[in-house]
Amino acid sequence: MPTVVIETVASHTANFRPRRFLINGHLQTIAGNYFSRVNNLPPPEDQLVEVSPATANQIASQVLCHCHWHPGEVRAARPTAIIVHGLEGSSDSQYVVGNANKLWRAGCNVVRMNMRNCGGTEALSPTLYHSGLSNDVLAVMNFFVERDGLQSISLIGYSMGGNLVLKLAGELGTAAPAVLRSVIGVSPAVDLQPSADALHLPQNRLYEMKFLHNLLRRFRRKAMLFPRAYDRNRATGIRSLREFDDRITALYSGFTSADDYYERAAAARVLDHIAAPSLVLHALDDPFVRLSAETRGKIVANPNITLLESKNGGHCAFLAQPDGATGYDGYWAEHTLLRFLLDHA
Repeated sequence: MPTVVIETVASHTANFRPRRFLINGHLQTIAGNYFSRVNNLPPPEDQLVEVSPATANQIASQVLCHCHWHPGEVRAARPTAIIVHGLEGSSDSQYVVGNANKLWRAGCNVVRMNMRNCGGTEALSPTLYHSGLSNDVLAVMNFFVERDGLQSISLIGYSMGGNLVLKLAGELGTAAPAVLRSVIGVSPAVDLQPSADALHLPQNRLYEMKFLHNLLRRFRRKAMLFPRAYDRNRATGIRSLREFDDRITALYSGFTSADDYYERAAAARVLDHIAAPSLVLHALDDPFVRLSAETRGKIVANPNITLLESKNGGHCAFLAQPDGATGYDGYWAEHTLLRFLLDHA
């Protein structure tokens, strides 16, 4: 592994200090969403993974993974990171690309996973995607472990993806395979109900409307592809994420209501069962992801979870001051999680 990468990581992961002029959660969140990353990844191997088998009434569900592998003779022994994006993101989200480049330079194999329907894959699954599909991540992990004999796996999730990987770790508990070396959630939406409600606050309506616009557009595409399964008229008049989850997510994904969905799909329920080394990065000024006192208590009480909670950082941003002298690009979360992954690989 390149020594220069390790040294850069070690010198910048102790404490988070926000980048000059980006001193509140909204500025961090917006800048983090739009700042582009340098991408020097080799061309990926595209791999479809079946995450739900076909039934008498439905085709199988598949997800698309963009994979970057080191040569076959060293592949199995190298750490492998599976990166899961957030709500309405994809394998091309900036934070996915940023992490993938750092991981690759550090000698890791990288799997950029698209959730069902994301990354232009609506036709590959008859179902919607939602925050409870942790078994999809398990299916992807098992597929590559079995195919390539991988010996060290780390799961990295941002926001909704953070909920998925932490939920999976909690569900596996002490039965987690030895190959699962670490689990990392950045701004993880582990408390779904308060986070969804926070999106509806006046100061966060811009974020909510962006999410909602994309979700409704995706739902209408699904209705065109699978007209027997979905009634596109159910999207009419929806004005909040909670409404979307109540009228669409819950109905088509086996939940009785938005509240039932938020309760059953939240990683918060199982955080105390996590047995794999895990890292949670959370900013107190995150505009809409909330950690309840009960959830924070579960995290702190579990010796297998490291919680790094900073005053600033926004949502999935954590933009620190770059340092040209050392080549540090200022993406604090990416460097911090890389150090954690390498320490547990």
